[in-house]
Amino acid sequence: MIDNKNSKPAADDGFEIDEVRIRKPRDKKNTIVLYAVVAVAVIALGIGGWMAYDASSRNSALEEAQALIEQQQLDMEQMQLEQDYEDLNREFAQFENSRQLIQDDSVKRALAEKYEAARLQVEQLQNELKSERRKSSAEIAKLRSEIDTLRALLRHYVEEIDRLNKENAALRSENEEIKSQNQRLNSQVAETSRRNEVLSERMTLAEKLNVTGLSLTALNKKGKKEKRVAKATQLMVSFTIPQNNSTPVGEKTIYMRIVSPSGQLLDGGGSFSFEGGSVPCSAKRTIEYAGEEIGGVTIYWDVNTALTAGEYTVELFADNYRLVRRSFTLN
Repeated sequence: MIDNKNSKPAADDGFEIDEVRIRKPRDKKNTIVLYAVVAVAVIALGIGGWMAYDASSRNSALEEAQALIEQQQLDMEQMQLEQDYEDLNREFAQFENSRQLIQDDSVKRALAEKYEAARLQVEQLQNELKSERRKSSAEIAKLRSEIDTLRALLRHYVEEIDRLNKENAALRSENEEIKSQNQRLNSQVAETSRRNEVLSERMTLAEKLNVTGLSLTALNKKGKKEKRVAKATQLMVSFTIPQNNSTPVGEKTIYMRIVSPSGQLLDGGGSFSFEGGSVPCSAKRTIEYAGEEIGGVTIYWDVNTALTAGEYTVELFADNYRLVRRSFTLN
């Protein structure tokens, strides 16, 4: 009994000792694992934070680099557009001499005003862009559009100048040809008249119709006297045929020639035979001559071209004679 009792407490004491020995190692292991997990979590968080920071920094750097490249591209585009603008201005200046040849001042003025307005708009946009540190693609596009408009205006300007110069050249050539023809005709008439005076005057001068009181008057559309020849619709030549018993009686066709200040014949009356040649005239009229005075004889010429102020020459022909030649100044 005593041994049994003694052995039980021994067993109890050993059990307690073993139980204590088993629990302590397990608590230490758990603590170490916990520390390890915490350390791993801290390291993972640190690595994750560094990676996130590094990615953000790289993205920011890329965005800044991209923005810098875009600004450089916009700067280059602006420089190119400024060069285009300078080229256009040089081209425009080349046509200054051509503009001087155009007689139509209204056309020159309209073309120049349109170009000048567009040019000022381009300069204003250029100044705005130069004063801004950062440009936008919209601003560059607007400048490009204005320069394209300027280029189109210059092209139209050049085409109009070329067209007008060709028209002026054609008109000058035509005018020179007309003057040359009139000079030849005047020379022919003068020479024919001279021969007539030399060969026929002594023999038949007494038979020629006489003309007195010759006048030249500009008329308006109401048939009234017009002070400015540029507004006239008709030119009236009036004269008197005095009595001449030596002149054969009968129908007499009187041919009238009017020569403008530029030497151009005011034509429209056909032609007549004179000293073996054909001479154009301005108008004609047939009268019945009975040997007695005929007063207030008039011949009209309807205006069919622009008239200018200056000296007009009137000639009358009949029966192969030049009856009279006289000059008048019309305002």
